[in-house]
Amino acid sequence: MTVLQGASVVLRPTVEEDVPALAAIRATPEVRARWRGEDDLAAEVAGDLQDPDTRCLTVIHEERIVGMIQWYAEEEADYRHAGIDLFLDPSVHGRGLGTAAVRTLACHLVDVQGHHRLIIDPAADNAAAIRCYTKVGFQPVGIMRQYERGPDGTWHDSLLMDLLAAELVR
Repeated sequence: MTVLQGASVVLRPTVEEDVPALAAIRATPEVRARWRGEDDLAAEVAGDLQDPDTRCLTVIHEERIVGMIQWYAEEEADYRHAGIDLFLDPSVHGRGLGTAAVRTLACHLVDVQGHHRLIIDPAADNAAAIRCYTKVGFQPVGIMRQYERGPDGTWHDSLLMDLLAAELVR
């Protein structure tokens, strides 16, 4: 995969040297609350890089690692689509970088990878993420009830959102 240049971010393939910075971002309370993880976050991030079904891209802003965005593809011809997920350093939240990263990757997935449909599934109570994804053109599909287990051991809802290629806000 090549480097993707967005309006305010660069997305480049994640490499082993990025793992310490990404693990530090994952360890922040704001990110850990959504992404969770065991004690060894560096091992988890490194494990993501080894997953053949997930493509990891490091998000760079002003020459600094500020997060990671990843995608996967369902390749079954009758159900083909791609899914996205990301985390950003809380120090850059609220600056439009999440929107820029999602838009940059969505354009690549539609224009280069040929996907006609993309999905993303934020926690139902993550209003900031939902606003971010809506700006790119994602629309709510419905609530996935008790979709993920939270750090407290209870189940929480997520919002399934999708975007059709023609709805992409460039």
